[in-house]
Amino acid sequence: MVDELTTLRSGVSDGPSPANRVRRARIIVFGNEKGGTGKSTTAMHVIVGLLREGYRVGAIDLDARQGSLTRYFDNRRIYAARHGMQLPHPLYRSVGRSELRDRFAAEEEERERLVRAIAALSDCDFIILDTPGSDNHLSREGHSHADMLITPLNDSFVDLDLLGRIDLNTYKMLAPSKYSEMVWEQKKRRMQRGDGSIDWVVMRNRLASLESRNKRNMDMALADLSRRLGLRLVAGFSERVIFRELFLKGLTLLDIREQGTDVRLTMSHLAALQEVRGVLQAIGVERQIEDETTSTTPELDLPTPSRSMP
Repeated sequence: MVDELTTLRSGVSDGPSPANRVRRARIIVFGNEKGGTGKSTTAMHVIVGLLREGYRVGAIDLDARQGSLTRYFDNRRIYAARHGMQLPHPLYRSVGRSELRDRFAAEEEERERLVRAIAALSDCDFIILDTPGSDNHLSREGHSHADMLITPLNDSFVDLDLLGRIDLNTYKMLAPSKYSEMVWEQKKRRMQRGDGSIDWVVMRNRLASLESRNKRNMDMALADLSRRLGLRLVAGFSERVIFRELFLKGLTLLDIREQGTDVRLTMSHLAALQEVRGVLQAIGVERQIEDETTSTTPELDLPTPSRSMP
């Protein structure tokens, strides 16, 4: 199989569009139809992690109504200007839902808006898409462009229902959820376009620090879901106040050692920073920057799942 990272691929939509020219950007989509799982917070940390590794990064907020990622960028610019700091920023676009009444015309307009936004950022090494915490056409379009899909998930059976129905006796999957079925449909669309499969990563947030029966049961259920749905699991972030506090400043844990910040480091902050680095390493972001004289296209070791949904 030709390596997706070193091959320039053409075509990012189902039909003719400005984005049908050659592009080299790798697209990472943050998707979850449930709010409150840390989607925008994780997206921002991945963006800053990539920027600090020397990559050119574009970002697209598909949740224009909620606009969490957009506000994060605004807070970051304001904080940097107020404190006289030079913080890395991505190129940025916001794509909102169509207001056309005709459904087919609205969907076509949304598809074209997203394609144009991707084309405008096609010179980046990575494009990060943050999708709404609900099901709509624009979110599905965003998922269809994912080279990697990251789904943050609170470590509870309430949130696990997002991925599939679980047998409470065996902790095996009875049936995939509507969200998992939607991801599967977008995988098929990508294969039909010749864009390859989706590397689907589920990130377990708010993990319990102590071993418990609930955690063991979650481990069993997620292991079966991983096998059945063709996804891989990574440990995410604990419940820490620092993530909420940094949002107001537009900072990430990767910025807190910069001269000029007014964040007082604690052991909790350092532990949270280690969690962030663990996530970046698990998804293949944190790495040594390659010598530009030997490679013009940065490569990451981002494995592709070999299993598919039954």
